[in-house]
Amino acid sequence: MSGIYLLGLIAIWLFVGWLIHRFWRNAIVIRDFNKIAHYALGGVLLIVWFGSGFWPFAGKKIYYDTQVMEMCAKDGGVKVYETVELSEEQFDKWGMVVFYQPLQGENALTNKYILHETTTIIRKNNPTVNRNYYSISRRSDRKLLGETVVYGRGGGDLPGFWYGSSFSCPPYSDAGINQLIKSIFIRSKE
Repeated sequence: MSGIYLLGLIAIWLFVGWLIHRFWRNAIVIRDFNKIAHYALGGVLLIVWFGSGFWPFAGKKIYYDTQVMEMCAKDGGVKVYETVELSEEQFDKWGMVVFYQPLQGENALTNKYILHETTTIIRKNNPTVNRNYYSISRRSDRKLLGETVVYGRGGGDLPGFWYGSSFSCPPYSDAGINQLIKSIFIRSKE
């Protein structure tokens, strides 16, 4: 179904382009308006037509992905200020602490640690751009153990029945909340 939809959009775009070409080719060249200028203006119109078909989807995504990478270069990634050594029994087979309960909000890391999460929407329209900030503090002395920042872009694709694309910097696998937890809580060397 989505393939037919996409082909229909391309067919409409090509048909309108063909109509513009026919009109331009059959336009009467005024005496003072020589053929070179006529073809040059036609070339500019052609570039504008193809550019206008490209920009709403691919061009916007490229632009905002570049913006995300620039913001990411400034403050993105994981920063660990203090590690906490835990016994082997406090880790599961994937290396995640067993006491992490993601649905518990601020208390997701038991009552000893505070998990803080903030999402800032930088751009609301399609595509969306946001900044996700996560930090872990010790509850007893409020000391910041580590923090991470991930920027992301979502959407900006050709309209259709499929899921929109996304881009994050750094990738969530490298700097998301799970990576922050794995970087702060380490296995004891004993």
